[in-house]
Amino acid sequence: MPRVSVLVPAYNAARYLPAAIDSVVSQTYADWELILVDDGSIDETRSVVHSYVATLGMKLRYVYQSNRGLPAARNTGIREAQGEFIAILDADDVWLPTRLARGVAVMDSNPCVGLVHSRVARINVDGDIVGYLGFPRKYQAGKIAVGIYTRRANVLCPTVLLRKQCLGVVGLFDETMRATEDRDLWFRIAERYDIAYIDEILAHSRVTPGSMSSDPNRMLNAQLFFVHKHYKNRGCGWVALQKALGQIYREQGDCFFSRGQLLKSIGHYFRSVLHNPLNLKNVYMLLRAGVELLLPQVSTARVR
Repeated sequence: MPRVSVLVPAYNAARYLPAAIDSVVSQTYADWELILVDDGSIDETRSVVHSYVATLGMKLRYVYQSNRGLPAARNTGIREAQGEFIAILDADDVWLPTRLARGVAVMDSNPCVGLVHSRVARINVDGDIVGYLGFPRKYQAGKIAVGIYTRRANVLCPTVLLRKQCLGVVGLFDETMRATEDRDLWFRIAERYDIAYIDEILAHSRVTPGSMSSDPNRMLNAQLFFVHKHYKNRGCGWVALQKALGQIYREQGDCFFSRGQLLKSIGHYFRSVLHNPLNLKNVYMLLRAGVELLLPQVSTARVR
C-alpha cells in the first residue's frame, strides 16, 4: 500500500495535465499512487490519462464522474485514497521534484502535525514564472486556525500534505462551497492539529484566464460565507471577524486596483477600513487609490 495518495482533480484539463502528471512522476519520493478524478471533462482529458497507463501501471487510477465541481472531485479522490498521507495537485499546477520528500520527512519527524505546506511560485499559461507567493513565517506554522480565519495564514493547495486520519475527524471538503473550500478544510484541520511550514518553493501554481480566482465577485461571496460559517468558533469572535472582513475587502480592492478600476477599488478599501481601521495597509491603500483617482483630474483642470 502506498504511503502517499496524490489526488489530481481534472475538468477539461488536457492542455496542462501532462505537465502535472510528469511532475508527480519526477518526484524523488516514489512511494505514491496517483488518483486522477475526471469531473465530467468533454476535452481530451481521458486520452491524456490513458497515455500514461503503460508506464505507470497500477500506480495510476482513473476515476470518471459527472460534473459536480472541484470540492466533490477532491472528495471522490479522498474516498479512493489508500495512502497514509494525501497530497492534492490541481491539474494545471506542477510540483518541484522534492515536494513529497520534504513533506513526508516533516510528517515523520512530528506525529502531532496534521498538515504541512510550503511556498509557491506563480506561472503563466506557458509555464514561465511571473511571481512568488510567500508570507511571514510566524503566521504559517503551529496553532494557526485563527490566522487562517483572519487571512494572516495562507495555506496553498499545491503544497499541502495532510494525514488522511485527520479527515475522519474534521470531515471532507464542503461541497456546498465552489470557492474557498480549501481554506475551509485547512481551518478545520488547524483547529485540532499542529500545522507545519517549509519555507521553500516546492510547487508552481498556474494563473489561467477564466479561473475561479479571476472572478472577484464569486471569490468575495465565498470568502464571506467562510468567515460567517465559522464565526464564534474558538478564537473567531467579533474582533477576529472584523480583521477577516478588513482583509477580505482589501484583497478585493487590490484586485480592482490592479485592473485600473479605481472607483471599485476605493469602495472595497473603504469597507476594509471600516472593519479594521487599525490595519495601516488598509488605510494606505484607500489613500493611494484616492490619490491616483484624483491626480488625472487635477492635471486636466490645470491644462484647462
